Amino acid sequence: MSVLEDIAARKHEFVAWRHALHENPGLGFEETFAAELVARKLNEFGFDEVHTGIGGTGVVGVLRGARPSNRVIGLRADMDALPIAEETGKPYASRVPGVMHACGHDGHTATLLATAWQLARDRDFAGQVVFIFQPAEEGLGGALAMLEDGLLRRFPCDRIYAYHNMPGWEVGHMLTRPGRLMAGSMFFTIRVQGRGGHAAMPQSTIDATQIASNIVTTAQSIVARNVDPIETGIVSFTDVYAGTNSFNVIPDKASLRGCLRYFDKKVGTEMAERLEAVAKGVAATYGGAVEIEFEEIFVPLVNDPDATAMALAAAIDTVGADKVDGDARPIPGSEDFAYMVEDLPGNYIWVGAGPGAMPHNPGYDFNDEIIPVVASYFCRLVQLELA
Repeated sequence: MSVLEDIAARKHEFVAWRHALHENPGLGFEETFAAELVARKLNEFGFDEVHTGIGGTGVVGVLRGARPSNRVIGLRADMDALPIAEETGKPYASRVPGVMHACGHDGHTATLLATAWQLARDRDFAGQVVFIFQPAEEGLGGALAMLEDGLLRRFPCDRIYAYHNMPGWEVGHMLTRPGRLMAGSMFFTIRVQGRGGHAAMPQSTIDATQIASNIVTTAQSIVARNVDPIETGIVSFTDVYAGTNSFNVIPDKASLRGCLRYFDKKVGTEMAERLEAVAKGVAATYGGAVEIEFEEIFVPLVNDPDATAMALAAAIDTVGADKVDGDARPIPGSEDFAYMVEDLPGNYIWVGAGPGAMPHNPGYDFNDEIIPVVASYFCRLVQLELA
């Protein structure tokens, strides 16, 4: 129950890869440095197949075990950064203005490369491991892009696994659960059309600001009065605008943007239908009109029970039962790995990264101490799955 010795001995090299990735971040579908580094390393490790340009900048490596078997396991890491200006002050801070690895995808990529290095050395497993390095996880549809490019048709897997670092939780603790783990998310845009006019003569106007304000207020009843209390839903307005930069002009237009979050796709559909009805009803009440658009960004992430049992066994083998939680509380954040496990059994696990800034913060940095822990976990997972 520990980090594999060979991985621990090469930790400095894996950390160097992570720092290089951190210095050279790329936004979604622009991860050229990461993709080139990954492909180069997989070829150096002697992988049987290395494929680039899948779903844009995605990379897939295929490693065949020393013993024949038809069983195939997928391991996935994300590679993209965020449009945030870094404020860590680290010597390996981002060299790309306004872009940084603020979610730890540099660490996820380095971890999977460390796993690839270890498994390629002796190939002590039966079957194949497909290493998936995904672009554009941060809401740009990277998982869907790879799937639409034939990822699982070209590289069919029996099960698939991934992880995410979690600052604020004790280093190396591993948490997951069967069933619902993370929420689906749908973005919405509402455009309000009224009739502008002089603020001194409101009777001649249809106030777009009044319509927008009432949509925001009324929409909060959707979860309270339309969603089953046993279920969970969130309606968040994140961008509301109406105005003309004037003190005495009532605007004719307003726009509202936000997101819906839910753990059941049916609930998400119901929330979207009710939001559209609310927006149109409020606008009609005040004599205006609205247009509303929805965009599904993430589906709920649902872990397969059998894959989760396997993940928990590998986690316990790696860090001990006292550091593993198999009944973690779901969170309403989203993750597009959910698309990969929508029709394929898989598991997503969180790994504690200790104290520090939370993801999507300019002061965030990945904790290098968990690279050998998770690489050892992945190796044990492969050994269990492909015994």
